[in-house]
Amino acid sequence: MLKKLFTFKGRYRILHQTWFAFFLTFVCWFNFAPFATTIGKELHLLPEQIKTLGICNLALTIPARIIIGMLLDRFGPRITYSVLLIFAAVPCLATALSHSFSELVISRLLMGIVGSGFVVGIRMVAEWFPPKDIGIAQGVYGGWGNFGAFGAEFALPIIALATGFLGGGGSNWRLTIGLTGIIAAVYGVIYYKSVENTPPGKAYKRPKKNGALEVTSVKSFWAMIVSNFGLIFALGLLAWRLEQKNIHFLTESQMYIVWVLLLGLFAFQTYKAYQVNSELLAGRKTYSPSQRFQFGQVALLEFTYVTNFGSELAAVSMLPAFFEKTFGLEHVVAGMIAATYPFLNLVSRPSGGLISDKLGSRKWTMTILSVGIGIGYLTIHFINKSWPLPLAIAATMFAAYFAQAGCGATYGIVPLIKKEATGQIAGNVGAYGNFGGVVYLTIYSLTDPSTLFSTMGITAIICAFMCGFFLKEPKGSFAEKYEGESPATNESEQVTSGVLVEE
Repeated sequence: MLKKLFTFKGRYRILHQTWFAFFLTFVCWFNFAPFATTIGKELHLLPEQIKTLGICNLALTIPARIIIGMLLDRFGPRITYSVLLIFAAVPCLATALSHSFSELVISRLLMGIVGSGFVVGIRMVAEWFPPKDIGIAQGVYGGWGNFGAFGAEFALPIIALATGFLGGGGSNWRLTIGLTGIIAAVYGVIYYKSVENTPPGKAYKRPKKNGALEVTSVKSFWAMIVSNFGLIFALGLLAWRLEQKNIHFLTESQMYIVWVLLLGLFAFQTYKAYQVNSELLAGRKTYSPSQRFQFGQVALLEFTYVTNFGSELAAVSMLPAFFEKTFGLEHVVAGMIAATYPFLNLVSRPSGGLISDKLGSRKWTMTILSVGIGIGYLTIHFINKSWPLPLAIAATMFAAYFAQAGCGATYGIVPLIKKEATGQIAGNVGAYGNFGGVVYLTIYSLTDPSTLFSTMGITAIICAFMCGFFLKEPKGSFAEKYEGESPATNESEQVTSGVLVEE
């Protein structure tokens, strides 16, 4: 696969077009961070309010990834991704036109929906690549798409300065943020017109039931309910944070109202899950061994994504301030150093998927990478101003590599659990990445960087233990095809007159 990766034919064209769609959603999702200080000064925001906006940016991605996952499995990635890219213009323009903290909170909450775009490409890539190559394919998709965070950090300030003559002072952040949304919307139209859900001759499999994930055992049903509650808890934690002093967004009464609404949402989720799985729970339906999967394995992958992507979200959000305060650096210099963390995604996430493909065990790849994450963050925990700056950067890059490679390894497993429900499973796992980001950033907002890094490190070590003892190797991890599908006659593909054909 690596030999053909840089071609623009057949499945590789789909891969490149899809990771670029993901790249644009991440540019939009992270377009606030490079201007946080400037916006804070212009709109007279408190430091606590700036931190809270970072949490708001993640919040709605939690339920959105689950909802997008269900829509994806039903309507297909082509339509789903296109609509999401077009929608990105709404929160981008809303942010660009904001003049108060309250308006920014609303716009960044809506932006969290755009952050759910990652889930869509997981299903698209799984449709076009066989199990034996799924790790590297998903790693390239995730890693090169995640590079959008770096693109936002580096390119957007340059665009803002270059367009300063148009108005907005020396840093034209409003025009720049609005422009990201317009570009995403235009690409949404292009994506719709130029991709297909599946290769020619291959049917797009949809779940037989919609509204919730169909599980295959009673134990898995209850595990799914507990998993759903964890995501509701994260949203409740955000509501609590918005009520705290110096935030000035929710009153105590409003916070309680939000909690009641969240409990109502949990009750609705539980009811829909019961509807979809009622025959199973009543004992009227059983599944053959080939149809069964354990939700406990999904829950373990959710935990791995807390430790890798959740920690990445937290680190990207706070590393500029960490280097600035610890080493007394200029803001711009600290930001450039911190930007090497998301920059590493170009190689680290694909390499995690490649290792997962080549090591011969996706389970032990996940376990080893989780150990590396733990060691990395526990090392950063000890960084202080007496450390040589290059050594501190090296320690940060060590942690970044293992966290991002762990993301690639996680999604080297997700499509192998139950192919037709990949969107829903990917949505659940992806939502827990944001769950981790919300929890970690809340810990950071209440404590200090040292506590954050030690928490992330210890959590990763626990995760490694869980993977080593309880994660199971997926059936058909390195097969030429997914179960029930016919293999391609030849991997060599070409495009003729705009139509994909097999040679």
